[in-house]
Amino acid sequence: MFIAGRNKKISQRINAAPTHLVMPATLFVIPAKAGISHQKNMTIEYKNTHEFSEQDLKDLFLSVEWSSGHFPDKLVVAMKNFKTVISAWDGDKLVGMICAMDDGIMNAYVHYLLVRPEYQGQSIGKELVERVKEIYKDYLRVVVVAYNEELAFYEHCDFKKADDASPMFITSLWT
Repeated sequence: MFIAGRNKKISQRINAAPTHLVMPATLFVIPAKAGISHQKNMTIEYKNTHEFSEQDLKDLFLSVEWSSGHFPDKLVVAMKNFKTVISAWDGDKLVGMICAMDDGIMNAYVHYLLVRPEYQGQSIGKELVERVKEIYKDYLRVVVVAYNEELAFYEHCDFKKADDASPMFITSLWT
């Protein structure tokens, strides 16, 4: 089961065959595929790390106007607590990331997927999702709560929108 939607708001739960599922990551380095070159002829390096500076996280999250970027100290701790964190780097610039948590065997939840606006449309988000799907391929459900505006992106990544479920929150964040 997957959940699909946008990278700013919340969408819905989805059903998908186990062929679209993936498995939990530990603290190992994920080698970058040949790097993705984009319009500026730069190479993107993908890393599995939980260590980030407050400034890198603040800059990335605020670049997509996510309110959690106003709490970089909390984001640093959150990154250390996620089971899976895969980041995309253009040199020393953090340009994207995906974070997931899981129960160790059946269910995984993609909490964050974000790519700086100037790097969007260059397959970075798709590559991050593919890496998470590979990690959780043996799980029975991978869920993402997404913004309605991003449903097409997540559907392109094999997620399906649920007809019978809606996300619900208790939150202090505004995006």
